[in-house]
Amino acid sequence: MKDSVTEEHLYLGFSHQYRDCIFPLHTSISLFLLSYCDCKLFKVFLVPTGEDVDDQFVTKSCFGDLEVHLISRCQLPVVVQSCCLPAVVVKDGKFCRAGLSVVLRHIIQKTYEADPLKKDVLELLGFKKTCLKACAEVSQWTRLCEISIPLAVEGFLTASPEHCHTIPPDILQLERKLGEPVRVHNDDKIRRQKLQQQKAGAKAAVPGLGKEATEEGKTVEMHEHPLPSLELSIAFSKLLVQEVPDGVSREAPHIRRTKTSDLPLLDHVFAEGLYFTLADVVLLPCIHQFLVFSKKQGKNLVNLPLITRWYQRVQEVPGVKKAASKCNMELLQLPELMSAPEEQLQDFSSVPDELEEENEDSHFIGGPRPTMTKLMENGIEAKFSPHPCPSWTLDWTNLPSAVNPGEGKMSRDRALRKQQQLNNLVAAVTKLAKPGDVIVDFCSGGGHVGIVLAHVMPLCQVVLIENKELSLMRAKDRSDELGLNNIWFIQANLDYFNGTFNIGVALHACGVATDMVIEHCVKSRAAFVISPCCYGFIQNTVKFKYPRSHQFKEILSYKEHMILCRFADQTAVQLPPERRLIGKQCMGLVDLDRAWAAEDRNYSVQVISMEPESCSPKNNMFVGIPA
Repeated sequence: MKDSVTEEHLYLGFSHQYRDCIFPLHTSISLFLLSYCDCKLFKVFLVPTGEDVDDQFVTKSCFGDLEVHLISRCQLPVVVQSCCLPAVVVKDGKFCRAGLSVVLRHIIQKTYEADPLKKDVLELLGFKKTCLKACAEVSQWTRLCEISIPLAVEGFLTASPEHCHTIPPDILQLERKLGEPVRVHNDDKIRRQKLQQQKAGAKAAVPGLGKEATEEGKTVEMHEHPLPSLELSIAFSKLLVQEVPDGVSREAPHIRRTKTSDLPLLDHVFAEGLYFTLADVVLLPCIHQFLVFSKKQGKNLVNLPLITRWYQRVQEVPGVKKAASKCNMELLQLPELMSAPEEQLQDFSSVPDELEEENEDSHFIGGPRPTMTKLMENGIEAKFSPHPCPSWTLDWTNLPSAVNPGEGKMSRDRALRKQQQLNNLVAAVTKLAKPGDVIVDFCSGGGHVGIVLAHVMPLCQVVLIENKELSLMRAKDRSDELGLNNIWFIQANLDYFNGTFNIGVALHACGVATDMVIEHCVKSRAAFVISPCCYGFIQNTVKFKYPRSHQFKEILSYKEHMILCRFADQTAVQLPPERRLIGKQCMGLVDLDRAWAAEDRNYSVQVISMEPESCSPKNNMFVGIPA
């Protein structure tokens, strides 16, 4: 293990304790992962939501061998006070990670960096290390694991008796997900192996698993009976660092000739498919509490055979029972549930899946002209306000090299275009800002906008928010080189930032992210300067429905609005001029809809073309000011 590891502070919310569980469930999940990883790298703080908390009671229950400290919300580092918990920050630092998935992924990475022998911990991040990496606003799976299931279970546990008879829809959604076919990066090969096993009528047992297996010299209880499926063989071979037997991997010639469409589908072993990942760690404390409460209430779990089977299987993973014991979680031993008769099962296909229903109409054929004509007939055309300062520019030649975007790995032409884009945004922010203002650079990437603003406006506090860790680390390195003291860095999804601010900025916020930034600004009554991007990625989400404004809703359907969004991306320089013009008009219409939606909420909004327009194919810019 590496000796010199910078101490980091982990802040967890605390509302109450019920039996063997700390609430909110995000805190129990974080503590469970720390125990599973056997991670002591963080100084852990509980942040009570109320004032009446017994110090001795809180610090000695449900934490195993972790030392936990109490701290009030007002004692938190200022950057953490702007974030939802859980959150991690380097001691006395300005770099904060916030939100459940971001914090859990960071715990895993730090554990592995401190002890590279813990490869099983790193494997929790899944194939290409992307498990729960996508933000909840755009990933239904991340949202289900990170937000929906924990909230559903918390609501179920606190509901009145008459309201806790029905299984929460999000739990039913998980049951349905566990019944869907598994897709993994090498599924063709595994499906051929499964076909061969089926043809041979084999009942292959999990290699090396009997009643018990050893983990670092310690006994680990395993399943009493052989686990017959190929999927289980592969999953547990990986967990126990064993090779799949040769007999499983060889394929007969007739198996190799079988069409992919004729191969059997793979079944779930764990939440994301064949392998134990961070998603299972997140779900286990939640489902455990749901099952404990259901059993106490005498509820029949026959409608959840896949969840109960998953719950039993997760307990067989080396290290899970030990971690649960440390967290005072008394895992249940449930009987194997067979699927109930069809008439007794709830219709999982009827579980509401708003996003699928609303977006199923997004696959369409046709051009934008009928939609544009329809708007024109109703007096709506793309319109752009004159640029307030088209010739304004920063003195790039006299700025420190770390401020200049060209210091990265950009070509000279791209660096020039990036400078031109920054001229537009910085000019607009300069006209709006005053000393003492807090300026938030949303979707900051490598910090091109935020670092320039922090350098040229030393009397303002600048906050960079970005979900991608590597991008934000590059921004921090540039800031450190400049010696900036008026800048914070927050690695988080936008929803986990809840601080107050005066101006929101975003350069090329992708798809729905533009609307998320506008929403954050409107809620804080902050001005905004935003350049949108990736119109083709716009689609209905849990929070955002399109069109946005009442004027567009009265005229266009969702499908017609999506046509505008798709063609708004047709502005690349290599396209024919006429096509680019149509793309620019579609961009203008989509952004006009956004502008009018903000004006409905008492904002004055201008849609402007950046100067010169050649600085980017996506050269629209909003400037919004609260009335």
